[in-house]
Amino acid sequence: MKKLNLIVLASGGGTNLQAIIDNIEAGKLNAQIKAVISNNSKAGALERARNHNIPAIHLSHKQFVTPEEFDEKLLSILRENETDLVILAGYMKILSPTVIRQYKNRILNIHPALLPSFGGASMYGIHVHEAVINSGVKVTGVTVHLVDEVYDHGAIIVQKCVPVLNDDTPETLQQRVLPHEHELYSKAIQLLAEGKVEIKENKAYIRE
Repeated sequence: MKKLNLIVLASGGGTNLQAIIDNIEAGKLNAQIKAVISNNSKAGALERARNHNIPAIHLSHKQFVTPEEFDEKLLSILRENETDLVILAGYMKILSPTVIRQYKNRILNIHPALLPSFGGASMYGIHVHEAVINSGVKVTGVTVHLVDEVYDHGAIIVQKCVPVLNDDTPETLQQRVLPHEHELYSKAIQLLAEGKVEIKENKAYIRE
């Protein structure tokens, strides 16, 4: 079984990144993180990478004159590292169609709800949990999906349900969903490492 080369893109603290690192180091995930890239030079994710001797790269659109120059730099990093999967772990920038097309079905994202519900451009972080609470639904969850050119739209690899409690606030719900994010992201990556995911017409099928 091939060990997958991962490039992780993150903008914040990097707790999902840390969970992936921990699972790799525990031998539960057949992958290696070749680099962590952030648009935020002060991102905790970069510090987590450095703590584990993983190359930490600050790469921002502000460093380039045009979006195309940014794309070429990002793509060059992906090529140099023979990247099998691009992992979005709280990355707060939208990847361009150019990048998405070159890595079709090889970019993963995690979303703290059960897509297609509570997805879209304004649905990230605590805003997702606020929308869940305000809607009155009794079940939320986590989705790991492939990234395509439509926001929160790509083929769903795995999902997990999490109950919404009567006394939940957006903050308490976020804290209860987060451990399931950490578990599910590595599960999805391992399924891909084992060649158990087949994509047909924008749907993912898991082979036993």
